[in-house]
Amino acid sequence: MAISLRLARGGAKKRPYYRIVAADSRRARDGKFLEQLGTYNPMLPKDSEDRVKLIEDRVRYWLSVGAQPSDRVHRFLDAAGILERAPKNNPKKGEPGEAAKERAEEKAAKAAEAEEAKKAAEEEAKAAPAEEEAPAEEAPAEEAAEEEKSEG
Repeated sequence: MAISLRLARGGAKKRPYYRIVAADSRRARDGKFLEQLGTYNPMLPKDSEDRVKLIEDRVRYWLSVGAQPSDRVHRFLDAAGILERAPKNNPKKGEPGEAAKERAEEKAAKAAEAEEAKKAAEEEAKAAPAEEEAPAEEAPAEEAAEEEKSEG
């Protein structure tokens, strides 16, 4: 019989409460178990002492006779200093999904277009005063031409 240390769910809908149990691995999650080894209440804050409670000597006994903890229970045992857990490495964990990458690319493209438009507007603003000065020089010439026509 393969024994596992795992969580058995209890509590109401949307209000979970778990018992940490030693059970036959072939049994249902919330079914018959051999012994209750502790409790886990995820509704409490993470720094609360009552969040995870373990009966340490019984946990050590079940581990000594070959019980295998589930991943979540293994984390609890590592935090309690009962069983060492090797850290897992998932380099893709923090990487965004395909849709998020596409949105980021679109946002970057829009930002680049806005930057180009801003630079073009600044260049036009610099070029516009130079153009305004040039017609001002032409205006006296045009007035002189008009005066010559009116005199002649």
